Amino acid sequence: MTEKYPSQLLQDAVEAISSLPGVGSRSALRLALHLLGQPKENVHHFTQAINRLADEVHYCRECMMISDSDRCSICSDGKRDHRTICVVESVRDVMSVENTGQFRGVYHVLGGIISPINGIGPSDLTIRQLVERVSALSAEEGAPQVEVILALSGDVEGETTSFYIYRQLGSLPVKVSALARGLGFGDDLEYADSLTLGRSIVNRQIFKP
Repeated sequence: MTEKYPSQLLQDAVEAISSLPGVGSRSALRLALHLLGQPKENVHHFTQAINRLADEVHYCRECMMISDSDRCSICSDGKRDHRTICVVESVRDVMSVENTGQFRGVYHVLGGIISPINGIGPSDLTIRQLVERVSALSAEEGAPQVEVILALSGDVEGETTSFYIYRQLGSLPVKVSALARGLGFGDDLEYADSLTLGRSIVNRQIFKP
């Protein structure tokens, strides 16, 4: 049965909130009524934060991580190893790896993985930018070898994406490694505990297709 609302404004708010993943109409109504019961300044602060998220967040020009400026704090950190690049699917994966405290390199966020069933191909991801980035680093004379760590999920789509990237980097003098299989097949980095993920990074192995 379709819910009847006493106010069009309330209905609009419920529909907006219920568009979020995992939020049904009943939960959305509860949240909307909660907001309605808060002081106006609290609600305005909430909506301003969401507006700024939409309007002012940047994507780092080097790694594609979200940032408050054109270059994220990790890429701007001179103490990080900029020749060790951890390739991940999403921003959440960067956060997961950072929480382990075991990685002092930098990142490259693909923005997804190759998934033909979902209409996502290589050109929809930032693979070309990764290859260009690695190519530029590899061209620096006398510098240490670049290492690319493929830290993608262990399911079929993740493995397909890793293999594709490996092939794209094939002509470059780089070391390509992958997480040690402390993570089970199909595991997502986002849900791995920090200890297991940290060990998988430290004990990474040469990528073998």
